[in-house]
Amino acid sequence: MTELRATDIIDPARARALQAALGLDADIGAGDALPPFFHQLYFWTPEPPDRLGRDGHPRVGGGLIPDLGLPRRMWAGGRLRFDRPLRAGIAAERRSVLEDARRKTGRTGPLGLVSLRHEIWQDGARCLTEWQDLIYREDPDPNAPRPVPPVARRDEVETRPMNFAPTLLFRYSALTFNGHRIHYDLDYARDVEGYAGLVVHGPLLAQMLMLMASQGLGPLAEFAFRATAPLVHTETAALCRNGSDLWVRGPDGRQCLQAEARPA
Repeated sequence: MTELRATDIIDPARARALQAALGLDADIGAGDALPPFFHQLYFWTPEPPDRLGRDGHPRVGGGLIPDLGLPRRMWAGGRLRFDRPLRAGIAAERRSVLEDARRKTGRTGPLGLVSLRHEIWQDGARCLTEWQDLIYREDPDPNAPRPVPPVARRDEVETRPMNFAPTLLFRYSALTFNGHRIHYDLDYARDVEGYAGLVVHGPLLAQMLMLMASQGLGPLAEFAFRATAPLVHTETAALCRNGSDLWVRGPDGRQCLQAEARPA
């Protein structure tokens, strides 16, 4: 099994920039523990323009992810296990492997299913393990019926409304070095991939739910999430929690993302 390794200094300035973008107090300093999921800001894998796909992501087939012949990439979900805090100002290493990659036929046509595993190590100890699930699809058929998204729960005990303006989407894309054009190129998102607007990053929604969970439950041992319907920049979302269950509800009541947290 091929393993790719990348090292980075966990720059506290980058963490403070995300705090500011999310409207939080920008107070992370060297030696401080990062909030959960902030490791997304590090271990960039920049590629020159001639190695990018049409969507702005690094072209598949040259790294861990094989070319499955399907052009549209989506972040389907993920799972995280937290072993110890990742601390700002200290070098860290990410170790990545491809766990699975296959094609299958779903209700909407052919699918490519890709699973990656990342481990983040710092000072000789593993801080966290992240499993990422990606889906690749064909271009949308404008004549095909739209899939019906699941209906979100209404039994939350905590809810927070949140808007995802284009500026926030741009800043999150920049901080995570995510070139996917669906998050900042409205013409591409609408005309090529068939979305109603700029798409809110699945990891950004998961980030907000992780912060909500850690504030309500304390430090996290595990967190799992799955995207179920896209949310676009013109919509106000409801971030919801009932105990260890969390979800994002769109303005029409659809479930955009569901998650489960396990406190430490």
